[in-house]
Amino acid sequence: MSTKILVAYYSSTGNVHQLAAAVAAGAESTGAEVRLRRAPELAPDEAVAANPAWKAHLEAVSDVPDVTPDDFVWSEGYALGTPTRYGLPAAQLKQVIDGLGPQWQNGDLANKAATSFVSASNAHGGNESTLIALNNVYSHWGAIIVPSGYTSANPYTAGGNPYGTGYASGGATDTPLPDEYVEAAKAQGARLAQVTRLIQPLREKP
Repeated sequence: MSTKILVAYYSSTGNVHQLAAAVAAGAESTGAEVRLRRAPELAPDEAVAANPAWKAHLEAVSDVPDVTPDDFVWSEGYALGTPTRYGLPAAQLKQVIDGLGPQWQNGDLANKAATSFVSASNAHGGNESTLIALNNVYSHWGAIIVPSGYTSANPYTAGGNPYGTGYASGGATDTPLPDEYVEAAKAQGARLAQVTRLIQPLREKP
């Protein structure tokens, strides 16, 4: 039976979506079964329409299913991705997290591997603090935090962030991610799937 990995994210203009796709590809490269899901958009239509890049991205990913609590229950490991908002996760992803109270109380989120990936406009725009904020969530859930560490071939070419892949976009919204960030995110997804397999005994209920 393959390992079940959930990659759930919010992306407004596409950078985090690209990271999510790379994390999913990395997990799949190990033979894992992956669900790629996005957080529902909360912003009003007029706000989205006022930003052409935001509107274009939302239309481009309309075929990506919205994440549900059942996806978290199904998974054996999960990766959460978000742009930074004042050094914290975006409200769209936070609403998904806040809606998981019943699953948390039931123990459905515990003893699963968890990792995070983020993007901000600049190198000091909150990437690290957002990753650490998500680690706080995982601690409450009883998940096993899986940092990127310095375990990929050359982590420094992608910013050298040990907490998880963090892309400084420089404000770019319509260009492919640099190859080094794609490779870092793939390595993170593969590592998540591998650790998920290793902790299988923790998920076995007596």
